[in-house]
Amino acid sequence: MPRTHALPLALLAALVGCLVACGSESDGAGGTSVASSAPIPDTTAIIASVTKDAQLNAALPASITQAGALHLASYIQSAPNNFYAADGKTPIGYEVDLSKAIAAKLGVGVEHQDMAFGSLITSLQSGRIDATMAAMSDTKVRQQQIDFVDYFTSGIAIMIRKGNPDSVSGPDTLCGKVVAVVQGTSQQKFVTEQSGKCAQAGKSAITITETESDNQNQTQLRTGRVQAIVNDLPTAVYVSRTAGDGKFFEVVPGEPIDGGPFGIGVTKQNRALAETLRSAVNGLIADGTYGKILRAWGVEKGAVKEAVINGGN
Repeated sequence: MPRTHALPLALLAALVGCLVACGSESDGAGGTSVASSAPIPDTTAIIASVTKDAQLNAALPASITQAGALHLASYIQSAPNNFYAADGKTPIGYEVDLSKAIAAKLGVGVEHQDMAFGSLITSLQSGRIDATMAAMSDTKVRQQQIDFVDYFTSGIAIMIRKGNPDSVSGPDTLCGKVVAVVQGTSQQKFVTEQSGKCAQAGKSAITITETESDNQNQTQLRTGRVQAIVNDLPTAVYVSRTAGDGKFFEVVPGEPIDGGPFGIGVTKQNRALAETLRSAVNGLIADGTYGKILRAWGVEKGAVKEAVINGGN
């Protein structure tokens, strides 16, 4: 499974003049790296343009329509998925924007609750919240507990120095190079397997540098001690856009490697809500709102063509 790192709230609250780019993982958390002068996209007009769908509003459970809001839980410490603005209390991120757009399509508001990632499913099952949206991978194991409305595809991405001086164009070109990963992650497993493929093809193996944080990896990449970092897609894209005002790194083009969906979690007893949320997401895809939000945050590589229920494996 991918890694899980916690980001202190105090660090998030210190986002003045810069952002903390923390690795979004399919377990909802990530390592941290500081990006100077990272811009926060203004998606106010995009969300404001969303119109209420009367049919979807009528299909909502009475508890949500009576409350006038969708109660949504997240682990709000995972940029660019969901994290806090400079005030330390306002949730922002592409998932936050998507949730606002979904709620607008449903004709209600959205209230975000920040809670530990490990408590999201139990809080959902206990009825404390209506849904979760926290960079949670839709997997067969989790599907035994809850249903998922898949809205994004994450996966592994390769981050390199700006201008690609080491000629890295994909997994096959990592052979013979020094690649940094964080210990105990799915990225480490991928690079180890890729190194074996290099050897089988008669090429030089990958020299794998294992560290404890993305910060260490980025320092090594900047100084040329490694030729690439293998990370998750949203993190790699976000860091490449923000570190050094976008002058330090870039992401190798292409589809996410070993990609899998992130899903909005809903209890199995509330399948009607899952269907309604799926229709809302597909409505946003159809009218272009979905794509505009992802492009604003620079994570359009993870866009899905259609929201489905329990599409993970």
